[in-house]
Amino acid sequence: MAVEDETAAAGTADALSTEAFAVRYPVAPGVRLKVRSGPGTQYQLVKVLPLDAHVPINCQRPGETITGTYGTTNIWDNIAGGQYVSDAYVKTGTDGYVAPRCA
Repeated sequence: MAVEDETAAAGTADALSTEAFAVRYPVAPGVRLKVRSGPGTQYQLVKVLPLDAHVPINCQRPGETITGTYGTTNIWDNIAGGQYVSDAYVKTGTDGYVAPRCA
């Protein structure tokens, strides 16, 4: 195996282990949460999460104000590239930001 291949393999392993240990937050019980392409209900529906889903929060940004299981907020959580959910349905343990703001 070439040095470049070993480095690439190590990088892949690091990415997988980091992803495996990323904090995942529970979605409110009984909620099939809609995932949008941006921070508001006017953005395209990307998918609907299954019941009892847990989501990573890569970054957060302000957007449309939503009232949900965990209160009223304008915080939207980025759970993957181009995928956002309202923080009003994600149990983070706080009403504020738990991740950096999205760029």
